[in-house]
Amino acid sequence: ARTRSTSIRVLLEQNSAMIGGYSVPATPARSPSKYRNRKTVVDGITFDSAKEARRWTDLKLMEKTGIIRNLCRQIVFVCEVNGIRICRYIADFTYLEQPSGKNIWFGVVEDCKGMRTQSYLLKKKLMLACHGVEIRET
Repeated sequence: ARTRSTSIRVLLEQNSAMIGGYSVPATPARSPSKYRNRKTVVDGITFDSAKEARRWTDLKLMEKTGIIRNLCRQIVFVCEVNGIRICRYIADFTYLEQPSGKNIWFGVVEDCKGMRTQSYLLKKKLMLACHGVEIRET
C-alpha cells in the first residue's frame, strides 16, 4: 500500500494536483496578452510591443542624426475638464521635430498603435480638447 500511495503522489506532483476531483496543472500555462503583443527589450528598456521597440530604435537614430531632439518616452498627460480630472494619457514617445527649411522646432506626441481601442480614441480627443495636442499614430 505504501508503494502505491507513493507512486500516486509522485505521479500527481509530476503532472498535476487533484483538488476536489479537478486536475490543476502544476505550472499554469501563460495565456497570451489581450492584443497578442509581446514585450520586447531594447537598450535595457522593456517595451509593450515589438512595434514600439522598433519605433524607439528608429527615433533614436533620428535623434542621433539631428532630425529630432529631446526624445522622451512614457510622458504622462492629465486631462481635466472644468477642474475635474477625467483621465491620464501616457504617450509612447514625445520629441521635438523641425520641418525642413524652417528654423523652428515643433513638439510631437506619438503613439505606436496596433489596436485603436475605444478608450484610446476618447483619450485622443481629450488630448486635443484639453491640451491642443494631436497625437501622431505610427
